[in-house]
Amino acid sequence: MTDARTAWGTGLTTIAGDGTVLDAWFPEVATGEPDAEAVAAALRAVEALAGPDERRNVTVETVHLVIDLDAAPTSTADAYLRLHALSHLVARPNEVNLDGIFAHLPTVAWTNAGPVHPDDANRLRPALQRAGIQVQGLDKFPRLTDYVQPSGVRIADASRVRLGAHLSPGTTVMHEGFVNFNAGTLGASMVEGRISQGVVVGDGSDIGGGASIMGTLSGGGQHRVSIGARTLLGANSGIGISLGDDCVVEAGLYVTAGTKIVLVDGPRTADGGRTSVKGAELSGRDGLLFRRNSLSGAVEAVQRAGVGVTLNEALHA
Repeated sequence: MTDARTAWGTGLTTIAGDGTVLDAWFPEVATGEPDAEAVAAALRAVEALAGPDERRNVTVETVHLVIDLDAAPTSTADAYLRLHALSHLVARPNEVNLDGIFAHLPTVAWTNAGPVHPDDANRLRPALQRAGIQVQGLDKFPRLTDYVQPSGVRIADASRVRLGAHLSPGTTVMHEGFVNFNAGTLGASMVEGRISQGVVVGDGSDIGGGASIMGTLSGGGQHRVSIGARTLLGANSGIGISLGDDCVVEAGLYVTAGTKIVLVDGPRTADGGRTSVKGAELSGRDGLLFRRNSLSGAVEAVQRAGVGVTLNEALHA
């Protein structure tokens, strides 16, 4: 991480026949003010790759851009540089201004030969097929691995991790795992569930198979969920609150801000019953086990000792 709030990159941008900027690729992202010699060297490294590609009806051009990470994106290339900054680990999720980013990201037909305008993909379909070019997706965001190869990371299914995901070394994303843009891991983690936009997962945590973490893109929510270190989300569980370090959520249990939770270790009520609180009141606390009582069906929180989960060191090395 760096305290610098300026980022720059030199790379290539793809422009469709109608002038639509489809994407931008930045092999490296640096912070601070760019050095003239560094920029010249970066341009020389990519300029040989520029030129037209008649198969896709696009032209590839060099691009050099300097942006203020605290200001909102102003162009497609600007938006892509911000996503690259996140995936190159230059900035953490929620530390880059992405206001209005969707307006600067056109919907693109992503192919194994690069981006294509959707209208051209439809019009050129027979020629593209003869050239062995296949449409793999139709979306505003491309796959992470088409632009960035994160160091020390395993991704079993590249289609399930978007550009803009922040994956720290030691992270493993299994086939059913999903990581959105502006989200990811801050250390070695196992991801077999869904990490939504804006969510960060701490070092040594495990997002179990089918587990879901609520984001803030829909539903009007404002709370950005975070997960601490050594925390486990059991298979098919889910959360809409933050978890601290060394927590465990039982398999199949979904805990939201409004979930009524019985405090097993909490103070008793006047009539001798157990105290209950809403999930939001426990958000971010360390060392909690969330479970459902198999007899009463009540959701319970139990204070626990020790670490929540220990990852297989060999697997995440």
